[in-house]
Amino acid sequence: MTTTFDTLLEVQAHDTRLDQIHHLLENLPAREERDAARAALEAVEEQIVGETEARDGLARQQKRLDDEIETIAAKRKAVDVTLYGGTITNARELQDLQEEIEALGRRITQLEDQDLVIMEQLEPIETQLAELVVTRGQRSTVLDDAELRLIAAQAELAVDLENETTARASTAEAIPADLLAEYQSLRGGRGGIGVAKLVGTQCGGCHLTLSAVEASRIHKHPEEVTHCEECGRLLVP
Repeated sequence: MTTTFDTLLEVQAHDTRLDQIHHLLENLPAREERDAARAALEAVEEQIVGETEARDGLARQQKRLDDEIETIAAKRKAVDVTLYGGTITNARELQDLQEEIEALGRRITQLEDQDLVIMEQLEPIETQLAELVVTRGQRSTVLDDAELRLIAAQAELAVDLENETTARASTAEAIPADLLAEYQSLRGGRGGIGVAKLVGTQCGGCHLTLSAVEASRIHKHPEEVTHCEECGRLLVP
């Protein structure tokens, strides 16, 4: 005949299974894979940010050089027009204009050399950025796949969790409220096990052996609320 304590053991079995399901939900391999995929994607995105900042910094330098080259070229053209425009006839002034044109030309050459250096610096960065963008796409796909696997794994366990919770609630209805409350209180401080089976003279919870007198007493009174004298758990003969 099934006793109240036998039913309490069934509740314990449901609670143990629920603990296992919660543990699985918290430690899903799919979650670790998802987290690793997310970290890999974030790492490549950080690289892209760094390379983009480097590229943009060089691009700004190049723009300043190009603007300065354009300004100086325009000035050299204006001086050239003045030199050959016929409005200046003084030899010294003409010589000064010629020297200014040459100086401006040298400055343009210097700036163009600097521009070339920047272009050479930009080329590997642009190549690296293109490769990183491809890698980002690949890692994003890996992350999406990992997310789907995690969702599927969580959904499967969610069904188990719902079924086990329903079964546990149905079974617990037959347990007196005070006994159920005591069991739940004991469960919280004893590794999730609040009630155990007495097997011979051994507690199924702590696996320690009770005295023969105590074990005999418990077996003789299966409807009495009894506890393991070692661990304090409820015992079911």
